[in-house]
Amino acid sequence: MKRIRYIAYIIFILLGALTPYFSSGQPTGTNVYVIPIHGEINPAITGHVSKAISEINRDQNAALIILDIDTYGGRIDAAEEISKEILGISIPTVSFVNTKAESAGVLLTISGDTIVMAPAGTIGSAETIPNTEKVLSMWTSLLRGVAEEKDRDPNLIASMADRSISIPGVIEEGRLLNLTTQEAINLGLAEFSAKDYFSIVEELEIGNANIIVKDVNFTVRLAQALSSSYVASMLITIGFIGFIIEIFTAGFGLGGTISLIAFALYFAGGILAGNTGAGVLIIFLAGILLLLIEAVVPGFGVPGIGGIISIIISIVMAANDARSATIYIFVALVLSIIFLILLLKYGSRSKFFDKIILMENLTKEKGYQANKEYGHLIGKEGVVLTLLRPSGTIEVGDEILDVVSDVGFVEKGSTVKIVKVEGRKIIVKKIN
Repeated sequence: MKRIRYIAYIIFILLGALTPYFSSGQPTGTNVYVIPIHGEINPAITGHVSKAISEINRDQNAALIILDIDTYGGRIDAAEEISKEILGISIPTVSFVNTKAESAGVLLTISGDTIVMAPAGTIGSAETIPNTEKVLSMWTSLLRGVAEEKDRDPNLIASMADRSISIPGVIEEGRLLNLTTQEAINLGLAEFSAKDYFSIVEELEIGNANIIVKDVNFTVRLAQALSSSYVASMLITIGFIGFIIEIFTAGFGLGGTISLIAFALYFAGGILAGNTGAGVLIIFLAGILLLLIEAVVPGFGVPGIGGIISIIISIVMAANDARSATIYIFVALVLSIIFLILLLKYGSRSKFFDKIILMENLTKEKGYQANKEYGHLIGKEGVVLTLLRPSGTIEVGDEILDVVSDVGFVEKGSTVKIVKVEGRKIIVKKIN
């Protein structure tokens, strides 16, 4: 019995000694967190930073947060939100410019307690677009305010955004300030230079540090890509061009598919970034529904106009920034108009577009042979079943035919006459 009791004591002592190693899943020592802020500053990255800071604040062993900044800038509103998050952190922060902090990146950098720059790093060129007096005044005031809160030279920071500011020996009037790593250190903006996180921890003399990187997950990366200014504008343009192709195509085809995919990706970016809700999607779908109604109604009236307005409103709401949305739509409309002009002018010479909208003359002389001869239909009349845009369908007697109008749009219910047959291509002319 004593032997069993002795063994039990030994086991109890061993378990007690091993308990510290199993009692917590957290690494022992001091935790240093890294939050990457790379690429365009937009709502997607704002959500990532906010979530990361919230999680770090719950860690009692967190001793430092390194903000790994590498950006050409982005949206002012998103940068301001991130700046507020950084300023509200009670844990010491280091803004690590690795390797560029341009435009909106300047605000994020000066929001940290300490500024460290990688070798060959740059910071500055924070002029706004558009550079109106109102926007510039607001932006420079924001930069000055954060600089003053962090005991940094407000004029030095403001000169990165305002060309009218001159600082003797630093920057002359009419130019924007942009500093290299060494220049920033010499001017007292940056504390020191470091090549990586370990160098920063070593310089700040943080012992036994566990460096934990709060990586950007795939969802945030996708949202950041889809909601970036360039990609969003491109997706809207593709959506409009696809819509134009669909107008000239009988039935639902390639153009409509491309258009829906492009718009789906655009709204997906807004949803993932957190600035688009179900209401915006409902407005967009209502616009599509109105356009479908317009497709089966003669002429171009209330449903068509309402559909276009609904789609534009949904684009603006998804952008969460009227200025950006205006730019997106303007660029998309200009490129779409150019595409339409080129399509009408050169489409007949393109084999690709001919497969979509039947613009090429397919004659026997060119080697084409139709599965069915339609030459006997020349001169016959028929009724338009679907809007000719310019392609569509008509009914001649008991036969349904795919045709192309010679003058563009022809409303449903109109009477047309078959005036020419070129292989499988039947050309009709409106006669009433």
